[in-house]
Amino acid sequence: MSPHIRSARLWSAAVTAALALTLVGSGQASAADVNNVRNAGFESGLANWTCSANSGTTVGSPVHGGAAALKATPAGQDNARCTQTVAVKPNSTYSLSAWVQGGYAYLGVTGTGTTDVSTWTPDSPTWKQLTTSFTTGSATTSVTLYLNGWYGQAAYYADDVQVYGPDGGGGTDPAPTVPAAPAGLAVTGTTSSSVSLSWNGVSGATAYTVYRDGAKAATVTGTSATVSGLAASTAYSFQVTASNAAGESARSAAVTATTAATGGGGGGTGLPKHAVTGYWQNFNNGATVQKLSDVPSAYDIIAVAFADATTTPGAVSFTLDSAGLGGYTVDQFKADIRAKQAAGKKVIVSVGGQNGTVSINDSASATNFANSVYALMQTYGFDGVDIDLENGLNATYMTQALRALAAKAGPSLILTMAPQTIDMQSPSAGYFQTALNVKDILTVVNMQYYNSGSMLGCDGKVYSQGTVDFLTALACIQLQNGLAPSQVGLGLPASTRAAGGGYVAPSVVNAALDCLTKLTDCGTFKPSKTYPDLRGAMTWSTNWDATAGNAWSTTVGAHVHALP
Repeated sequence: MSPHIRSARLWSAAVTAALALTLVGSGQASAADVNNVRNAGFESGLANWTCSANSGTTVGSPVHGGAAALKATPAGQDNARCTQTVAVKPNSTYSLSAWVQGGYAYLGVTGTGTTDVSTWTPDSPTWKQLTTSFTTGSATTSVTLYLNGWYGQAAYYADDVQVYGPDGGGGTDPAPTVPAAPAGLAVTGTTSSSVSLSWNGVSGATAYTVYRDGAKAATVTGTSATVSGLAASTAYSFQVTASNAAGESARSAAVTATTAATGGGGGGTGLPKHAVTGYWQNFNNGATVQKLSDVPSAYDIIAVAFADATTTPGAVSFTLDSAGLGGYTVDQFKADIRAKQAAGKKVIVSVGGQNGTVSINDSASATNFANSVYALMQTYGFDGVDIDLENGLNATYMTQALRALAAKAGPSLILTMAPQTIDMQSPSAGYFQTALNVKDILTVVNMQYYNSGSMLGCDGKVYSQGTVDFLTALACIQLQNGLAPSQVGLGLPASTRAAGGGYVAPSVVNAALDCLTKLTDCGTFKPSKTYPDLRGAMTWSTNWDATAGNAWSTTVGAHVHALP
């Protein structure tokens, strides 16, 4: 939830361009096909590779296979491109693949003599395989293979790169062998109709198959999956295998999971059916300075922005900015929280924001996060937590952290999320995975429909921010891919000064709410059905709303509370 314009939005135009790429279908491999990439697993450091601006290095962890992987770190004016010239044969078809993790990652080739190709993925907390294919021209004997991230974003990792096809004569890596069975299979979440699983990656694997009670249930390229379509209150057994071109491994040890008793969304005890969320600023950035008591009653959930990272990995703290807030004291703050709660409102602490640096990447940091957030709930009386991490997250360990927090806080925990649009384009993205993993305890996801640029809607078309279609077509992705309608909210800036782009008038927010709940006031995009249980709307921030005369909460708040 950015109080300033995010420089990271520079990539939005490139995202739009990437969405328009057409990938060439891969040809059938022959027995003589080889991997033409040299030092494909970075076991020999950066030999055969060239990385821009000294952005690349090799690391021993995380790795997908072997003992090393590439780590490349973009800068403000550098996308950390690492390249290799790969020998190929003319008039031949090659499959191109790489395993990636971390920040935005792009994989492609140029100089094919036909159609150059590329593919990409947003933040990926676990190893994910990028794949495409290309055909060489009649005079093509080499291509330039590249990997890169995006300007100013987090480092990406890459491993086990392949240009697989006829031997181009430039040197090869060994042919694949059947991978070992995956280890570490674990249940990371359950709902009444789904079970989420994760496991450890296997060297040389290109895909994983999940078995439910002995039958194939899903095939994925990453190390996690959600099996849906299950019956409530039912026990299931799961196993997973690893595979590549050489064959499929033996099955892993089995784990058992029992689905929840009831469907629908999770946390949210005491909230109205339709709710309005507002972020309250614990700092002065030019917007109206407020005490919590100044926040209008139209807001049902007030997210206090923000908790701070500490020197302990995963742990957070909170310090009231008394000086910046005109002498507002901790005792007054706590009393105002109690008064809001007495009026039926929920007050939660938000973790992250534009400058948030909280990282939860292992079990220890997950435990630290849960313990520290629960301590803040005990100290200040917060009802729960908002996850607003804008620099990526690890779905496995964030899920672990949130479940540990829920175990401490109980069923009354309010759990909200505020991902960026890019984070919710696909259920395979880390944020989306996390939301689905904790669906049974999740209150609402208020995606930020601003500072975004253009994005895909659920119909596969590209929509520009600042329109009713952008709101409805992107909300549709969440509604069609596992979140309950009661867990979906529309997040918008309260004024033109509150964000760098994407502001829409309150009337447009209301039109989008009506389109989704009643199929009225739609733009060119119209959902396939109504979602009358849609949770509501969110704004950054109550302070900017006050600066604009509370026009947003007055108009949108009344409309949300009047929804069917």
